[in-house]
Amino acid sequence: MDELIDILDSEGNPTGETTMKSVAHREGLYHPTVHVWFYTKNGKVLLQQRGKNKETHPLLWDVSVAGHVGAGEEIEESAIREVAEEIGLSIHRNDLEKIGVFKSVHRHSEQMIDREFHHTFLCELSVPLSTLKKQDSEVETLELFSLLQFSEETWGLANVQRYVPHGKPYYSTVIQEIKKRL
Repeated sequence: MDELIDILDSEGNPTGETTMKSVAHREGLYHPTVHVWFYTKNGKVLLQQRGKNKETHPLLWDVSVAGHVGAGEEIEESAIREVAEEIGLSIHRNDLEKIGVFKSVHRHSEQMIDREFHHTFLCELSVPLSTLKKQDSEVETLELFSLLQFSEETWGLANVQRYVPHGKPYYSTVIQEIKKRL
């Protein structure tokens, strides 16, 4: 779905410009996104398998919830909206724990360049997996992975090809921050 988004400079500062998401991707313009990682107190992390019809990284495992920040939208409000849209869960601002902002550049093709700043949050998952309602157009499936398996396959690079390539520093930060909360 195309939407109006804010444009950032290469340091993540707002430029005051807005454009459609498709234009930002085509022209490689920096823009903000949100990532929300859900974890359970018993050491599991919620992953989504991206939809098979996604333009980028179809069927790879990814962050619990991710999405673009709408033009003029507050980062936390965007995270709350994306969680409701993608997994059907209502959360509140105080449920989100920000762990950082990560610059990401992926050149998928000449017509698709993702230049994003991922505003990354943790959120405890306190409801059963069976109560979540995935957004069929975005998410193929949802699954709880043990933090150990997830860290071995991403941070340990044992099976990294099955995940969206966010990079070892990103994954290690997420894993370390979740471990601090267990």
